[in-house]
Amino acid sequence: MEIIDSIRLWFFSLGEGYGVNPFIFGAIYIGAIPFFWLSTVWLVRNIRHKRNIAPPVIAMSGCAVSSYTYLIIVGQNVPLWVYILIVAIVLYSFYATWQTIKSKREESAVEAGI
Repeated sequence: MEIIDSIRLWFFSLGEGYGVNPFIFGAIYIGAIPFFWLSTVWLVRNIRHKRNIAPPVIAMSGCAVSSYTYLIIVGQNVPLWVYILIVAIVLYSFYATWQTIKSKREESAVEAGI
């Protein structure tokens, strides 16, 4: 039980110095996951039907950065390395999204016989 108490204390202490509630951050992070995947499905469907991909890409991007937006808005005295990490995560998310779009477009073109 001592290990569990140590983990619990560590978890709650994460946000104390920065004015961030770890439960709110975690809820936003976990809560955005289903919407991210729904947006991914929406994106793939739009690619296959040759529809506008901007709305699902914007939705995916919003889901990817939602918890970090909370951290930036509410956080106080957040170290520079955290902002650098957030930028790296956002850039990687955009890159991964672009790779998904690219591969689905290629699959769609192959299915269409182009």
